[in-house]
Amino acid sequence: MKIEERVLPTFDGAHVARLMHWRPRSIAQHRLQALVATLCDTGARIDEILGLRWEDVDFDNLRLTLHGKGRKDRKTPMSLELRKRMFLWQRKSERKVGLVFGTMDGTKQGRRNVLRDVKALCRGLGFEPPARTLHSFRYTFALNYLRNGGSVFHLQKCLRHSSLEMTRRYANLSTLICKLFTSSSPFSGTPDKTKSRPTQL
Repeated sequence: MKIEERVLPTFDGAHVARLMHWRPRSIAQHRLQALVATLCDTGARIDEILGLRWEDVDFDNLRLTLHGKGRKDRKTPMSLELRKRMFLWQRKSERKVGLVFGTMDGTKQGRRNVLRDVKALCRGLGFEPPARTLHSFRYTFALNYLRNGGSVFHLQKCLRHSSLEMTRRYANLSTLICKLFTSSSPFSGTPDKTKSRPTQL
């Protein structure tokens, strides 16, 4: 008896673009945008990001040191775009030590509060957030990595999966999505001439 695999929820490209082009106004909104950008860019778990400290951010070498389960630290690369956004957030927050995404009094944010804020942001930008919203950023990172030619083996190392089983689920989903898109999309092969515009809430 074959067991049907559950489809992993992800953000589509248009929704990620809306999140990245959103123009925050308040300090809390700047913090939220930087946090979302970090989730999108690194594929890290939300607990790793909420525990990230400024001392863990290596702007010169484009590296973040993440503190994972069982006190296992790992270094992960960040893009030039994320470095720019982190620089901006550091200037806005006026902090160079302590938690990167901490509360105004420097304590660690709660996962539920972040989930509430991300869902509210998605809806404010005109789309419904996917199921398992915070973890969906991790799924989205993995799918984009594979679509851009990354190997399952290197993705496993990047995401710190203990086995290839979960990583292969990402690979299978990536292949399925590509096949469905190629066979059913009326826009397949047609260049997108629309431009994303910054959005304000």
